[in-house]
Amino acid sequence: MKRLAGKIALVTGGSRGAGRGIAIELGKAGAVVYVSGRSLRGTTTNGFPGSIDETVEEILKNGGEAYACRCDHTRDEDTQALIERIRQEQGRLDILVNNVWGLHDLDVNLQPKPFWEYPLNMWDAMFQSGVRAQIATNHYAIPLMLEADSGLIVHTTFRDQDKYLGTFYYDLAKNTINRSVFGLAHDLKNTKITAVAVSPGWMRTELVLRNFNTDENHWKEVEALKHTESPHYIGRAVSALAGDGEVKLKNGLVLQVGDLAREYGFTDVDGRFIPPFLI
Repeated sequence: MKRLAGKIALVTGGSRGAGRGIAIELGKAGAVVYVSGRSLRGTTTNGFPGSIDETVEEILKNGGEAYACRCDHTRDEDTQALIERIRQEQGRLDILVNNVWGLHDLDVNLQPKPFWEYPLNMWDAMFQSGVRAQIATNHYAIPLMLEADSGLIVHTTFRDQDKYLGTFYYDLAKNTINRSVFGLAHDLKNTKITAVAVSPGWMRTELVLRNFNTDENHWKEVEALKHTESPHYIGRAVSALAGDGEVKLKNGLVLQVGDLAREYGFTDVDGRFIPPFLI
């Protein structure tokens, strides 16, 4: 029996990247996965590769159960309607992965430079479309999770031992997510719901591969990508956490995928153990 059989999961921002990898790995482990995002087949955000439909198809191809849910998480009414749909169809929510992120809506090169040289709409992309969208999803989802008094909330983030993350808005947004998980864990301390943040390394997302003019079958030919990891690596980390009966001991923590791989004994899709990412 698959270890997450009977569990209901929602993965936001599941069209590509970390969200896609997490959704697929949760599906492989037996969870019923609702995949939300704005990108549909043929009408993807900014013409980016990947859509919620394709993510769901991959889960179905692997024998899982999944549903594509078109949702703009910057619109509270969309998020509320999605949670209500899950309530009506499943009656519970066991795993919530907050991965929605708005930075890719901007055509901005995140090279290190003083923050005043970046446009002010960097704030909106990272905080309105990222941090707030994740918090709003919690706002609507947690009451459903409380009805069963159980579950796991995961925020995808980035962290490297409290080092500066290179650019002002990115550093501020990611540390806001990390601190929000700490506060969320405090508010959930008298429940059986656990909140954590999970930090991957440098992922070979669809956009990274496109920027290097390669694909998943040929990335090893690109020297700059030799230390990268696939989005399935963080997916396997989240799947392992969701199947850990003692996960409550990690409540409020920011966890690195490399450390979780060592703890739970999983590897990336190519069989490699990739240590925690360091700047």
